[in-house]
Order: sequence, then structure tokens, then C-alpha cells
Amino acid sequence: MNATRQLHDLGQSLWLDNITRDLLTSGRLSRYIDEFSVTGLTSNPTIFEHAIKQSDSYADAIRAKALAGKSSEALFFELALDDLTQAAGLFQPIHAASSRVDGWVSLEVSPLLADDTAGTIEAARELHARAKCPNLFIKIPGTGAGIPAIEEAIFAGVPVNVTLLFSCDHYIAAAEAYMRGIERRIAANLDPEVASVASLFVSRWDAFVDAKVPAALKNRLGIAIAMRTYKAGHDLLESPRWQKLAASGAVPQRLLWASTGTKDPEASDVLYVEALAAPDTINTMPEKALQAFADHGKVKGALQYDGGDAEIVLAEFSRAGIDAAVAAADLQREGTAAFAKSWRDLLAVIESQSAGFTKAKKT
Repeated sequence: MNATRQLHDLGQSLWLDNITRDLLTSGRLSRYIDEFSVTGLTSNPTIFEHAIKQSDSYADAIRAKALAGKSSEALFFELALDDLTQAAGLFQPIHAASSRVDGWVSLEVSPLLADDTAGTIEAARELHARAKCPNLFIKIPGTGAGIPAIEEAIFAGVPVNVTLLFSCDHYIAAAEAYMRGIERRIAANLDPEVASVASLFVSRWDAFVDAKVPAALKNRLGIAIAMRTYKAGHDLLESPRWQKLAASGAVPQRLLWASTGTKDPEASDVLYVEALAAPDTINTMPEKALQAFADHGKVKGALQYDGGDAEIVLAEFSRAGIDAAVAAADLQREGTAAFAKSWRDLLAVIESQSAGFTKAKKT
């Protein structure tokens, strides 16, 4: 039995952190589902930027949509929904067999809305309605403006993947927004079963502090943050507040490990996948990390519900001068800015290609 299957049998969902048209048309995604136990997929603006910029597989679709008068952002969302609904179809049997717990794909609202609560709510509702896809999450960042948007989207019945979470406090804010949305649905006599995941970014922590800490602490902060958050998630599910919601038919907001590809070339390429094995969680990983883990990864045990030695490790970072709360805010700002840049670059590529096609038509 390969390592990916062992993780699956442990109770952790393996999702691919990538989407390209070639991934779909080549049959590679189907192979990952069959051979590596992949049960879902995530996307973000950077992934789509790379997919469209570095491949000619979108050229025909961009040409047709541009000649039909589609603008850059509208054109992009049509491309993205084409890809993601096709992927969602591959995961639909898993979605059904898992009683809608697994088998999801994700599409992000425009990162330019990160500080716009009303705009995010409107975009989430509109994308959800357009997709008409039962296993599509709408990704909303867990920023200050995103948190109330998450509550409203959940209340509206929109499944949400909360993205750009970097700390236990970020996670708790997202979880409470999710619960408020569910509580409001129950009070309004609406179905409380609205799915959500909360995506905690891991490896970016270690890249962020790499030059600031001694060698003994390298590549340990992201995992410690994740372990602290795992304990908080387990405590939340045992709380009277959640137990009341569960008794009414609500489903848990699952914790998702994001950014689990190793960034340090001197560290193991399966460092974060091996360290974060845990039942009832999701690990969404880049193709390289998935392939590496399938090839030589090992399931060495599961995370402890009590957080293990997370607080001891975090205290060491504090003594080394790392303020985790300040760093988490910085990482979230950086992540938001990076996605916004990718978004602008993505639209610029689409606009450039579209202009070439429409100019050619006129001549």
C-alpha cells in the first residue's frame, strides 16, 4: 500500500493544490484520483496565472470568448468555471459516497475584494449561483473584511473555503464566523448543512522567519502553528456551542493544511505532509509534493489532539524574538498582496491575448 493510501486510510483527505486544462485533458487528474487517493482540488489566482501564462491550452477558449465580447475578468471566471466544473465532475462520485464531506473543488473571489465585505458577499453569491455545482467551494480570505463576508455567505447557503489563515487566532475567527452563519440559518428555519473548510497556510511561516532564527529552529514554526490550531479545532468540536449545532444537523468546518510544499531546498520534500498527518483534516499539496510523498513518503503517526509539544516550540520562537501574532498579520497581508498581484498579472495576460484575437478578426 502506498503512502498516499495510508494517509487516506488514516482519515486525512488528500487534495491537489493545482488546476490546469492539461491536468484534465491528459487524464493526469484521473490518475491521481485512482492511484494516489486524491479526493479534491484547490485553486488560487497564482495557480491560474501560471496555468494560463505558461500554456497554450487556453488559447482557443480565450479566442472564442474574446470574439464573443467577454471582458478580462468575466472571461477568466468562465475559463475557471469550465476547468473546475469538469474537475468537480471527476470528484462527484467521491462527493456522493462521502455524504458530501469530500470531493470538493475551490474557486476564489477576486483578491481585489479582500478589504471589501459587501463586494465579497456579492461575488460569492454570484459565483455560487453561476457555477450550479454542488461540490464547489467559494474561497473567501479570512481578513478583517472577509470574516463578516464568510458569515453572510454561509447564512446564504454558499459553501466556503476560508483562505489565507496563518494562525490559531485567524482560524478561530473563521470558525466563529462559520458558526454564526449556521446559527442564523437554524434561527431562520433553514437547512444547517452548509459545508466549509478553513485553510491554514503552513510552510510560508518557515520561509518568513528563516533568516531570523537559529539553525535548531529552522522549519519548525509552521508545524508548531498547525499543531496549536489542530488542538483548537478539536476543542471547538467538543464545545457545548458546537455540540448544539451538530445536534441540529450542522456539519463540522474541516481544517485544511495549505502551503504544504517544502520551500527550503535543504529540507525533506515531504516534511509538512509527514508532519501533519491527522484524521478529519485535509492536506492540499502541489503536484511535486504529492508525487514525492507517493514515491518515498512515510506515515509516521498522527498529530496529537492535545497539540503535542507545540507550545514548547512556540515558546522557543518567542525567546528567539519572533512575535507570532505580528508575524501572522504580516503573512496575511503579504499573501493578500501576492494574490492581488497574480490576479492583475492574470488579467493582463488574458487582455493581451484577447486583444490579439480581436485585432486579428478586424484585419
